[in-house]
Amino acid sequence: MELAGPTERELDAESADWLRRLSAGAGALRQQAERELHARLVRIALAEVNRRSASTPVTGPELTDVAHQAADDAMLAILAKLADFRGESRFITWAYRFVILEVSSKLGRHYWRNPPVTLDAAQWERLPDRFGIDPEEHAASAGILAEVRRVVEDELTAHQRRVFVAVVVDGIPLDALAARLSLQRNAIYKVIFDARRKIRRALVANGYLEDGGLERR
Repeated sequence: MELAGPTERELDAESADWLRRLSAGAGALRQQAERELHARLVRIALAEVNRRSASTPVTGPELTDVAHQAADDAMLAILAKLADFRGESRFITWAYRFVILEVSSKLGRHYWRNPPVTLDAAQWERLPDRFGIDPEEHAASAGILAEVRRVVEDELTAHQRRVFVAVVVDGIPLDALAARLSLQRNAIYKVIFDARRKIRRALVANGYLEDGGLERR
């Protein structure tokens, strides 16, 4: 297999070695490299699902199974795209991204198989806490909640409202929403940031918060 990517002289030694062995024809050299790479991918996937375990309903052996599935699918994707590797990062760093993407996708799909029942009223009532507003310190908590709902309903775009309500109000995990909307996690973060900024400005303008009060969390 002849790659159109960088030559080994342009890569760091470890990346060049990975590329050379994985690109070899069928034989012991390539098989050993594939076994080593798969083992690395499994370790990365297990570490990632454990890191996210607190924010996903997937637990126990099922969570471990997600990690192995993610490693398997990442392995296939990496081998299929070896020619796309340009040496802009270390090979393992490049491979790591495939694993993280697969973990996010699989955790997201698992969530939608059995999503929790949404408790709209209760979730909305807890919004002041999510913004770092202590009801005991803010007698106007009810007014704050009403203003937040007004901004969400009247000032956010349809996309901002959908993402904000899903993540902040309903508590849907980012991975699950990203999978459902076919978006990257960073895109979800950006939407939430912009929505919170609009809400913050409205709360400050109406005297519910001092400037900067909503940025504590």
